[in-house]
Amino acid sequence: MSHPEIAEPRSAFTTAAPAFGLDEIERMVRERYGISARATMLTSERDLTVRLDAEDGARFVLKIANAAEDPGVSEFQNRALEHLARAVPDVPASRLVRTLDGAPEFFAPRDAEHHFTRLLTWLPGRPLFGSVRTPAQMRGLGTALGRLAKGLSYFSHPAAEHEIVWDIRRSPGLLQHTRHVANPALRARVTRIFEAFRDEIAPREDALRMQVVHNDFNPFNLLVDEAETDRLTGILDFGDLVRTPAIYDLAIASAYQVADEGHPFEPVAALVSAYHAVHPVPEAELDLLPQLVGVRQAMTITIGEWRASRYPENASYILRNHAKARSAMARCEAVPAGEARAMLRRACGV
Repeated sequence: MSHPEIAEPRSAFTTAAPAFGLDEIERMVRERYGISARATMLTSERDLTVRLDAEDGARFVLKIANAAEDPGVSEFQNRALEHLARAVPDVPASRLVRTLDGAPEFFAPRDAEHHFTRLLTWLPGRPLFGSVRTPAQMRGLGTALGRLAKGLSYFSHPAAEHEIVWDIRRSPGLLQHTRHVANPALRARVTRIFEAFRDEIAPREDALRMQVVHNDFNPFNLLVDEAETDRLTGILDFGDLVRTPAIYDLAIASAYQVADEGHPFEPVAALVSAYHAVHPVPEAELDLLPQLVGVRQAMTITIGEWRASRYPENASYILRNHAKARSAMARCEAVPAGEARAMLRRACGV
């Protein structure tokens, strides 16, 4: 039985990315920044992201926001990057490059719309995805995320409370999109997960620590040293930045580190322990983590299949985490909740 499409408001998740050509971008960068560079398109979910190789050997990333994105949200992301550069300069995040007239951002016009545009420094390293996972690497990720979260814990901005579909707080709203999950058994599982969050955790959110968080600490957004893959060299993509419970941010990072073999929560425990040493997690929040890991995995599956149905030409990028999320969700569900909680408590010395 087919389902009628639910009318959705215009947003960056339901609007195609801006269609600037490479020649346009190279000219824009010369005029705005005085940089002569060769442009190469990079994959991105909802914005236009471009690699720039300058004639002098320097490299940059130009991000052109979707016109449906609230400019205040893009400004929020820029101010957060500036805050991190001042408050925790050891966190390996990109730096904003100012235009020739000293502006940290500008609006690029196209097709009667104006797109929020910024230039960022390039970060060294290779994506964490595909590297061999080790306990040292997990500890390094946990420490870096803890420092990042601690640095952002005293940052605020008027747009920090914006709604974004990838915020775990908004996961009950994905119930309307579970119809896009093709496999009936998988659809039933993600539906149960969203309903359990809605009924069991959402009513308790007022008691959780709220702060601005990265909200997408996944292996494609993290760079490690080419030769020493235990060492983190870069944290990319602050596009999902939002104010939400801090434990949700830790759950997102943990969801991507579930082990393929052995105990699924073993690498998660190493990551969480290192995070806890830098940015302590209250016991009551720590106990929510196993369930929240499942919520993020269900989100990855549901949002992926929903958006792939809208943009089949970009499906391979959109669904890049789908198979791993499905496998990890099954492995986590096989572990009794009490066992997972006890393991994380021991790791944090609680």
